[in-house]
Amino acid sequence: MDEASFQKRLGELISQIDTLPPDERDRLRALAAETKQRHEDLKRSVSSMQESLDFLRLWIKYMLFDLEATRRENAYLRKMLEQDPGNSNNSDNSDQA
Repeated sequence: MDEASFQKRLGELISQIDTLPPDERDRLRALAAETKQRHEDLKRSVSSMQESLDFLRLWIKYMLFDLEATRRENAYLRKMLEQDPGNSNNSDNSDQA
Protein backbone atom coordinates (compact mmCIF):
# COMPACT_ATOMS: atom_id res chain seq x y z
CA MET A 1 0.00 0.00 0.00
CA ASP A 2 1.42 3.35 -0.96
CA GLU A 3 1.44 6.44 1.25
CA ALA A 4 -1.50 8.18 -0.44
CA SER A 5 -3.83 5.19 -0.17
CA PHE A 6 -2.79 4.64 3.47
CA GLN A 7 -3.58 8.26 4.35
CA LYS A 8 -6.88 8.08 2.45
CA ARG A 9 -7.98 4.91 4.23
CA LEU A 10 -6.89 6.24 7.61
CA GLY A 11 -8.90 9.40 6.94
CA GLU A 12 -11.93 7.29 6.04
CA LEU A 13 -11.50 5.28 9.23
CA ILE A 14 -11.32 8.42 11.35
CA SER A 15 -14.46 9.76 9.62
CA GLN A 16 -16.29 6.53 10.45
CA ILE A 17 -15.01 6.68 14.03
CA ASP A 18 -16.50 10.16 14.37
CA THR A 19 -19.97 8.70 13.75
CA LEU A 20 -19.71 6.30 16.72
CA PRO A 21 -20.94 6.94 20.26
CA PRO A 22 -18.50 9.01 22.38
CA ASP A 23 -17.31 6.16 24.63
CA GLU A 24 -16.25 4.03 21.66
CA ARG A 25 -15.05 7.04 19.66
CA ASP A 26 -12.28 8.00 22.12
CA ARG A 27 -10.87 4.49 22.31
CA LEU A 28 -10.85 4.04 18.53
CA ARG A 29 -9.39 7.51 17.93
CA ALA A 30 -6.53 6.59 20.24
CA LEU A 31 -5.99 3.38 18.27
CA ALA A 32 -6.07 5.30 14.98
CA ALA A 33 -3.55 7.82 16.33
CA GLU A 34 -1.31 4.98 17.50
CA THR A 35 -1.56 3.36 14.06
CA LYS A 36 -0.61 6.63 12.40
CA GLN A 37 2.38 7.03 14.75
CA ARG A 38 3.56 3.47 14.11
CA HIS A 39 3.26 4.05 10.38
CA GLU A 40 5.42 7.18 10.69
CA ASP A 41 7.96 5.26 12.78
CA LEU A 42 8.03 2.49 10.21
CA LYS A 43 8.57 4.99 7.37
CA ARG A 44 11.43 6.57 9.32
CA SER A 45 13.00 3.16 9.96
CA VAL A 46 12.72 2.14 6.31
CA SER A 47 14.24 5.45 5.23
CA SER A 48 17.12 5.02 7.67
CA MET A 49 17.67 1.47 6.49
CA GLN A 50 17.69 2.63 2.86
CA GLU A 51 20.30 5.26 3.67
CA SER A 52 22.42 2.63 5.42
CA LEU A 53 22.16 0.32 2.42
CA ASP A 54 23.12 3.16 0.08
CA PHE A 55 26.15 3.93 2.25
CA LEU A 56 27.09 0.24 2.31
CA ARG A 57 26.83 -0.01 -1.49
CA LEU A 58 29.03 3.06 -1.90
CA TRP A 59 31.56 1.74 0.63
CA ILE A 60 31.72 -1.59 -1.22
CA LYS A 61 32.34 0.22 -4.51
CA TYR A 62 35.21 2.16 -2.94
CA MET A 63 36.65 -1.03 -1.46
CA LEU A 64 36.46 -2.80 -4.83
CA PHE A 65 38.15 0.17 -6.49
CA ASP A 66 40.89 0.10 -3.86
CA LEU A 67 41.31 -3.66 -4.26
CA GLU A 68 41.68 -3.35 -8.04
CA ALA A 69 44.18 -0.50 -7.64
CA THR A 70 46.16 -2.58 -5.14
CA ARG A 71 46.18 -5.54 -7.53
CA ARG A 72 47.44 -3.34 -10.38
CA GLU A 73 50.17 -1.88 -8.17
CA ASN A 74 51.12 -5.34 -6.98
CA ALA A 75 51.37 -6.67 -10.54
CA TYR A 76 53.43 -3.64 -11.57
CA LEU A 77 55.84 -4.07 -8.65
CA ARG A 78 56.19 -7.82 -9.30
CA LYS A 79 57.01 -7.05 -12.92
CA MET A 80 59.65 -4.56 -11.79
CA LEU A 81 61.15 -7.12 -9.40
CA GLU A 82 61.27 -9.77 -12.12
CA GLN A 83 63.18 -7.43 -14.40
CA ASP A 84 65.46 -5.94 -11.73
CA PRO A 85 67.20 -8.93 -10.06
CA GLY A 86 69.25 -9.79 -13.13
CA ASN A 87 70.53 -6.22 -13.37
CA SER A 88 71.30 -5.85 -9.67
CA ASN A 89 73.17 -9.20 -9.55
CA ASN A 90 75.40 -8.10 -12.43
CA SER A 91 76.19 -4.83 -10.75
CA ASP A 92 76.94 -6.66 -7.47
CA ASN A 93 79.34 -9.00 -9.29
CA SER A 94 81.09 -6.15 -11.05
CA ASP A 95 81.56 -4.35 -7.73
CA GLN A 96 83.30 -7.41 -6.25
CA ALA A 97 85.79 -7.78 -9.11
